[in-house]
Amino acid sequence: MAEVPHRFGGDWTADKLERVAKYLSAYATIMNRQHFRFAYIDAFAGTGYRTLRPNDEPKQLMFPELAEEESQQFLEGSARKALQVQPRFHKYIFIEKDEHRFQALTSLRIEFPHLADDIVLVNAEANSYLQDMCDNRNWKQHRAVLFLDPYGMQVEWQTIEAIARTQAIDLWLLFPLGIAVNRLLRRDGKIDPAVRNALNRLFGAEDWHETFYQTKKGIGLFGPETHTHKVGDFDAIARYMIGRLQTVFPGVAENPLPLFNSRNNPLYLLCFAAGNPRGAKTAVKIAQDILKR
Repeated sequence: MAEVPHRFGGDWTADKLERVAKYLSAYATIMNRQHFRFAYIDAFAGTGYRTLRPNDEPKQLMFPELAEEESQQFLEGSARKALQVQPRFHKYIFIEKDEHRFQALTSLRIEFPHLADDIVLVNAEANSYLQDMCDNRNWKQHRAVLFLDPYGMQVEWQTIEAIARTQAIDLWLLFPLGIAVNRLLRRDGKIDPAVRNALNRLFGAEDWHETFYQTKKGIGLFGPETHTHKVGDFDAIARYMIGRLQTVFPGVAENPLPLFNSRNNPLYLLCFAAGNPRGAKTAVKIAQDILKR
C-alpha cells in the first residue's frame, strides 16, 4: 500500500521524539517490576512517519513556517519510536481521525510483526475517544503513557481532565505555544468571540485574558480612555499552562521544553504530567531530567 506522506516538523521534532522515547524506556523498565498491564497511547498518530522532501513547497505544508532547511530529512514518528522502545509495552493504541493517514498506520503491523497482535488502531476523533476511554474503563490494574501531539489547538481541556481523573496515565503534551496560542493573543486584546471560545476550551478557564492583558485608564483628548495591551509573553503563557495542569494532576514537570525553529521562534512547549499520586514524584523527577535543555 502506498504511504501517505505526513509532512511536518524539523530538528525540534526529532528532539522531542527522542526525549519522549527516553521516558518510555524508563517507564517500561519500572513497570515491568509491577503487576500492572501498561500501554502506550498516541492520540494523533498520523502515518507513523514525519517527512519533509526537498521538492516540497512551503504552501503544501500544514504550517508553512516549519519548512526549515534543516528539516529536509526523513524523521521517524512517535508511533514507530514507541514500537522500538525496549522493554516493550503490553499494548500500543494509535488514534487517528484522518482516514488516509489511518490507513497508512496499518503498515505498522507489517513492519513490527512480533507486536502486531498488540497494536490497536483507532479511526476516531481523539477528544471523544480519549474521554470515553478514560471515564468508562477500569484503570485499577492498568497504566499508560499518553502522547498528545496535535497540530494545533485540537486538544480540549475536558480531555485533559478526563486523563487526570484516571490517576493511571502519564501525559506528554505538545502545547501549541507559538504556533497557535501566542498568535491568537492580539496585542490590543480585541479577541474575536470564536477565538476566545477556542482558547477557553484549550485552557479550561477564562481568566487567561486577565493574565495576559493589562488595562489602563487615562485621560485623552476627549476625556477618560481605557487602553488594553498584551503583557503575556511566551514565558507567561508557559507558566499559565503549567499552572493549569497542576490543578488536575498530582505531579507536573516545572521545566517544560520550548521547541524552536531555525529563526529561534518557539513553536511548541513539551509538557509532562504524572497521573498516579503514588508514582508522581518519581515520574516527574525522570521527566524533568529528560526535559533539561
